[in-house]
Amino acid sequence: MKKYDAIVIGDANIDLVVAGLSELPEPGQEVFVRDMTLHVGGGAALFSMALAKLGLKLAFNGTLGEDGFGHFVREQFTQYGIDTSYIYKSNFNTGISIAINPEVDRSFISYLGSNTELSLQQLDMDSVALARHVHLTGYKGRRNHAEYMKVAKEIKSLGVTTSIDVGWDETGEWFSGIFELMHEVDVFFMNEVEAQQFTGLSNIKDILHKFAEYTDHIVIKLGSAGAVAAVHGQTKFQSGFQVPVVDTTGAGDSFNAGYIYGFLTGQSIEMSLLYGNACGALSVSMSGGSTGTPDGIKLEKFISERGSSTTEIWETA
Repeated sequence: MKKYDAIVIGDANIDLVVAGLSELPEPGQEVFVRDMTLHVGGGAALFSMALAKLGLKLAFNGTLGEDGFGHFVREQFTQYGIDTSYIYKSNFNTGISIAINPEVDRSFISYLGSNTELSLQQLDMDSVALARHVHLTGYKGRRNHAEYMKVAKEIKSLGVTTSIDVGWDETGEWFSGIFELMHEVDVFFMNEVEAQQFTGLSNIKDILHKFAEYTDHIVIKLGSAGAVAAVHGQTKFQSGFQVPVVDTTGAGDSFNAGYIYGFLTGQSIEMSLLYGNACGALSVSMSGGSTGTPDGIKLEKFISERGSSTTEIWETA
């Protein structure tokens, strides 16, 4: 038995969600909004909290300030049983992102703060040896590709599985080294638009066929339509759940947590996709990236009440 089901390394910050702001104030002007709420933010942090809520044992590797916001994040992690002993103390204040009007077209004002010091080199390999799985975030293409290749190989040498969500490439390069990294990572997550950008292809079946040349396990999120996974030559689609959307913050991270929950508990591809879709749907139903994510009981109840979603086997050859 390992001490941890999963180790996560990546960003953690504060999300201040401002709802009901119709216009920004002019200089010297004050405006009033419908609500402001404070949440834990950052993709790695949201993934960790969602997976911990489902009952798995986690440890978090990251960087936080020694300010009140940093203590708030640590307290939230501790509440869900996440080990915070591997978090570095930053010289900066904890990062914060102000999300304006999450119910429509979200806008952000962000301060990276402590996340500017985040590096994959901070991943404590002693903690990795105590885990079954490592979830990686923060990939930035050419800028840190060599670092990710090195660490992924080190993790593999310890007999620990890995997953990664590479996210959006802000540089617009869509670095082809991603295909090399696929060889070293066990579960690779992307959304549909990212997959189109990396491959230069538009049809999702053509994309899966392309990725199958480099990885045995790719999961592509299709938004409200659901998700598809190609695993060891089997390609399966699972339709999504239709729910009222309140806030899409963290939906992809919640999906990832649901899928990895299925992966680590030995579930089938279909069930892992079902868990992912359900966690994503519950996440968007409430304001804040982690507010709506379920525990195991709520997850099973949601699925049983909604009935099984559509499963399809796709031919991609």
